[in-house]
Amino acid sequence: MTESTATNFTTTTPTITTAVDTSPATINSPLTPTFQPRTSPSLPHANVQPDTSNSPNTTARPAVHAKNGLMQGTPKDTIPMKSPRRQRSSRFFVRNTVELEQYPNFQEVPISQRQDLLVKKLKQCQVLFDFNDPSACLESKEIKRQALEEMLHYVGTTRGAVPESIYPEVVRMFSVNMFRSISPQTATMAEGYDPEDEEPVFELAWPHLQLVYELFLRFVESPDFNAQAAKKHIDQKFILQLLELFDSEDPRERDFLKTILHRLYGKFLNLRAFIRRSINHMFFQFVYETDHFNGVAELLEILGSIINGFALPLKKEHKTFLFRVLLPLHKPPSLGMYHPQLTYCVVQFLEKDPTLTADTVHGILRYWPKVNSAKEVMFLNELEEILDVTDALEFKKIMRPLFERIAQCVSNPHFQVAERALYYWNNEYVVNLLAENMNTIMPIMFPTLYKHTHTHWNRAIHGLVYNALKLFMDVNPTLFDKCTEQFKHNEEMKKSQMERRQAAWKSMEAKITSRTPSSTIKNIENVDTSLSLPIGQAISSSSITPSSPTQLIDDSDADSWHSV
Repeated sequence: MTESTATNFTTTTPTITTAVDTSPATINSPLTPTFQPRTSPSLPHANVQPDTSNSPNTTARPAVHAKNGLMQGTPKDTIPMKSPRRQRSSRFFVRNTVELEQYPNFQEVPISQRQDLLVKKLKQCQVLFDFNDPSACLESKEIKRQALEEMLHYVGTTRGAVPESIYPEVVRMFSVNMFRSISPQTATMAEGYDPEDEEPVFELAWPHLQLVYELFLRFVESPDFNAQAAKKHIDQKFILQLLELFDSEDPRERDFLKTILHRLYGKFLNLRAFIRRSINHMFFQFVYETDHFNGVAELLEILGSIINGFALPLKKEHKTFLFRVLLPLHKPPSLGMYHPQLTYCVVQFLEKDPTLTADTVHGILRYWPKVNSAKEVMFLNELEEILDVTDALEFKKIMRPLFERIAQCVSNPHFQVAERALYYWNNEYVVNLLAENMNTIMPIMFPTLYKHTHTHWNRAIHGLVYNALKLFMDVNPTLFDKCTEQFKHNEEMKKSQMERRQAAWKSMEAKITSRTPSSTIKNIENVDTSLSLPIGQAISSSSITPSSPTQLIDDSDADSWHSV
């Protein structure tokens, strides 16, 4: 099966309904997908140089010495940024080299012997091979690949091909081939590094892994699959090991894992709560400990389908998941890798229960980025999607802090942030909410908009600001004129206050100059000279003794200053 087949599994992800967990008809019925899964972008192939550090036939490159913290030969105004080392393909521990025997095809044996042949092929496919050496065991690798393809075709075309007696062998074959240690990333992400700019590391054993995934998926989706009999073998330990594989850097593998976990969630009612808790724990570890996990987007896609099936009213457990798990996911620097899926989950919650809007918006504003303009644009996109599902009553609870933040974004010197904030005035539903609450919103937004009609450096922002001001003037011209007069009055007050402050400073400087006689200045210079003498040399007391009582009084300010 080609790679295009793998993507077909992801596009048919149904919505799982948890309102009635005891109804098998609801779970097994075909449902339309509610969310388009993220497709992995086609990345340009990078020229990867082979690692020859351990090769005895290669000549070592001369070491490049660093000078003053910079690489030699690098311009001094350039800071070298080292990209993190990508995690390598998984390692399969092969104990002994085994030569596989070619078994006949299923069509070549009688029907009564096909079950025994299936067991033999399943046990044969539990043998692992080292794909780091492309020239090792080529014949046995091909025999295993053919056996997987034959079983895949047999299970997909034969009714009752996998009876309950075969379940242990199928699960064991999947576990042996898939459950392995994922190589961790050995370096943290440098500032300004974009993970999407580099080619992901693909699994070298993918020719076998893909067929194993397809076979297990077809086994789970089979109409003859009995969840009651399979729960003895697919238990909590199996789920935990499956979730650990989501850290794989190969997007093809994560797509298969997403589909398989989704199917298991729909068929095993007793594991649903455990799956949700385990995903929560993985998110906690990602946010507060590791700050790196490759499968966040895929897990959020699964949760988006699960949230869509939550029964009303929402349980306390589900609300806690929103505020303790989803909102903190706005914090990591790699938010751009999974933000569309996160936004979908948040909006699903607010569509289920609009009363959660105020707390959700306040939580998002609490995690607002300070210096990351790209994240600010993402936050603005998410808030607009939230406003699209917010009713007028809930909008009144969030409009003041929300538009105070939008006003700050409009005044942002980064034109993309200001532009994205001003695009709110192109949303018809948001404009209607603004018109209903113009008395509160216009005084907040008007000073920023009026000030940046001429001061912002980007001309495109000027046009968007004029459109926003024109909309305010058309909706409520009286309030617009009042805000204009108030803004001009405030500017005049600021100008007069600045003039009074400057006059006060000049008056203070003139008063200090008139009260300081020349003899005092000479004494101060003598004191400064005596302080610069070597240690141990006596300082003459006559140099700092006032010549007259009048001078003593006049020098009180200078003495107190020197005492400090």
